[in-house]
Amino acid sequence: MGIDIAGAKRIGLVLSGGGIRGMAHIGLIKAMREFDMEASVIAGSSVGALVGALYANGNSERDMLEFFKQTPLFQYNFFAIRKPGFIDTERYFNLFKSYFPKNSFESLEKPLHVVATDLLEGREKAFSKGELIKPLLASAALTPVFSPVEIMGTLYADGGIMNNFPKEYVDTEADFIIGSNVSIAGVLEKKHLKNSFQLAGRVTGLMIYATNHKKINTCDLTIEPKELESIGVFDKKGIEKAYTIGYDAGSMAIEKELKMEKLK
Repeated sequence: MGIDIAGAKRIGLVLSGGGIRGMAHIGLIKAMREFDMEASVIAGSSVGALVGALYANGNSERDMLEFFKQTPLFQYNFFAIRKPGFIDTERYFNLFKSYFPKNSFESLEKPLHVVATDLLEGREKAFSKGELIKPLLASAALTPVFSPVEIMGTLYADGGIMNNFPKEYVDTEADFIIGSNVSIAGVLEKKHLKNSFQLAGRVTGLMIYATNHKKINTCDLTIEPKELESIGVFDKKGIEKAYTIGYDAGSMAIEKELKMEKLK
């Protein structure tokens, strides 16, 4: 694109959904900081929205990892009662409030675009102003595990349903765009398609990837680590592994881009 990555005035960062694999986003952010690169604007969906919010909030990489380690996924008193979904997403509000006490997009250090899915109208919705926590909860409310989140009378769910890689929200606000995609759709062995849950997960993953891969390929720099395939979406034991994979992939990609810039 002819942009000097190290000297780019406005760097956009796009973070996909993908559950625990999204810890790779944090590894990428660590690599960026080591190269004195800071994003000017961020867009994220699902776990990408959560990582993006923590980054925009000025949290360190270790703080970000602790957020995900401390957040219970299947705590018995979080089970939904008289709500669709197994887990009541809004039970996480107070935990999020401890990280985002001012509960507003305006209190963040960087502009952030959070994508969620409007279940009633069947369209995507991008939040970037006003209340922060409910849009974050909605964006990460992966169905059918987590219940939808009600905002202004509308039910919202996982942003990845409609837009898992929301690059378009930073296109006009950045000179150089870095993308991190952790929703990998690589080759699968037959042993990993033995039940309905595995089948549903595979089909959903393929659909999500098919609708987003063109946007992914238009980023100026992208990481899409295939090693993440070994980590389950809800496997909290994989947090550190995914983080390391993202850091290694990010460092290599940035180093390669900087070398190419020197040759121009």
